[in-house]
Amino acid sequence: MTSTWEYRGPAEALEPALSVRQVLALERVLAGEPEVVAGAAQLDRPVRWVHVAEAADVGVMLSGGEMVLTTGVLLAGDENGQAEYVRSLHRAEAAAVVLGLGRAFPAPPDVMRRTAERCGLPMVVLHRPFPFAELTEEVQSRLVRRKFAAVSLSEAVRTALTGLITAGAPLQRLLDEVARHSGCPVVVTNLAHRVLATAGERPAVDDVLRDWERIARQAGGSEGDGWIRAELGGRGERWGQITLCGHRGPAAGGRLLADRAAEALVLHRMLGGTAARSWEEQSAQGLFTDLLSGVVPARQLLPRARAAGLPVNRRTFVPLAVRDAAPARLDRVLRLLGLPGLVAALTGGATAVLLSLARDQDAEALAAHFAARLRAESDEDRTVVAAAAARTAWDDVPAGLREAQHVADAVADAPAALGLPPVVRLKDVRLRGLVRLLRDDPHVQSFAERELDGLLCAAGDDLLAVLRTYLATGRNKSRTAQLHHVSRPALYRRLEAIRTRLGVDLDDFEQAASVHIALLAHDAQQG
Repeated sequence: MTSTWEYRGPAEALEPALSVRQVLALERVLAGEPEVVAGAAQLDRPVRWVHVAEAADVGVMLSGGEMVLTTGVLLAGDENGQAEYVRSLHRAEAAAVVLGLGRAFPAPPDVMRRTAERCGLPMVVLHRPFPFAELTEEVQSRLVRRKFAAVSLSEAVRTALTGLITAGAPLQRLLDEVARHSGCPVVVTNLAHRVLATAGERPAVDDVLRDWERIARQAGGSEGDGWIRAELGGRGERWGQITLCGHRGPAAGGRLLADRAAEALVLHRMLGGTAARSWEEQSAQGLFTDLLSGVVPARQLLPRARAAGLPVNRRTFVPLAVRDAAPARLDRVLRLLGLPGLVAALTGGATAVLLSLARDQDAEALAAHFAARLRAESDEDRTVVAAAAARTAWDDVPAGLREAQHVADAVADAPAALGLPPVVRLKDVRLRGLVRLLRDDPHVQSFAERELDGLLCAAGDDLLAVLRTYLATGRNKSRTAQLHHVSRPALYRRLEAIRTRLGVDLDDFEQAASVHIALLAHDAQQG
């Protein structure tokens, strides 16, 4: 495969040649009644040019890929010369030799035919007189047109991709453009053959990903059946690969397209300062987004998860949502612990982690171990790890991710005094979780504003914070004063101001509970 940093240009990389078989099928050639007398198995050889030559030493004038036309006038009666003539064409890697029968050779010469068969060189005789100039003109014009079309395609693809990069288009947009030109699924992988991104018609892409494990094992092998690969990398470093999966057009055109796409992806990475790792994050983020949205059934997303490197057969899945931790940090902890999983940032500030564990592993213990190691990686203790119940069926994973995200959201604005466990679960968020679910209800919104009306102003922000801590600590005055670094008398004055503004008795359980629920709803709405 050609490195994107060693691209040779459209003329050399594409080689828009005709095959010997295609030349023989041309109408002008058929008029000469061509007959293949040797090398029939090699008729798919490419013809890069047509050369008319009567010289016995024509081989020294060839550079490979030529179809040589001759009447053999200088070879008649010289069997050694006839054999050497064919051998010289073979050494020069000629595509074929075409002999016009006539006065020099009224019938195919046996010596030339046998030598050509031994060398594997296609030999064709024309039974009817045929002006070689017509064949030369026909083939040359077709080759020129094909080469011009190749250059036009090359420039069109390059212009389109460069325009997208200049406009700041994301990786997916570039791949969609490549898929549009190629008419087949396009897959980008890292060096471990994990799928980073795909493009093309979704059913066709899913068919490819469904069998990706087998395809990945064959990576680096010979290309065939329209599977065309180009490496991603530069300056001596490889970091990925792009594959056209089942390209149905000319192989040379597919090769050009793959190389152009690879060039664009390398440029996209360089200009955007984007590491290959972030492409993996984008891939996982797209998968999580589709799982959470429910627009695509989870079962249809299974091939994407498998191709992304997540073990899915007979596994236990543990959905997590983590706050105040970057995806790179979470991924590093997974690698340190040797836990298979996918990581991606979610909307709302949380990061999703989907662990894939063997059925005999303790899911709760490993989740707790993950949380402990995550906190040990940082000097801060703000990180919150929310977990849903483990799932053994892939179809249940979306619900698990939504549950974990809900738990993480419910404690996003929880004060430190709440004393959350290392791994927060649905049972731990209790009333806070319920209020979070109801936060968009107009009745709940009106209730919160009505209960907290006296504090919902700029002057009330400090009192609102004191009220939040006071209620979260179970109305513990000593603890509240300590957390706000104020004296007990100062705290009493603030609590009295809160009572006056709200018109409530915070020592009354029902009134305090009502204010507490209103405050939870207010915080959930603000979050």
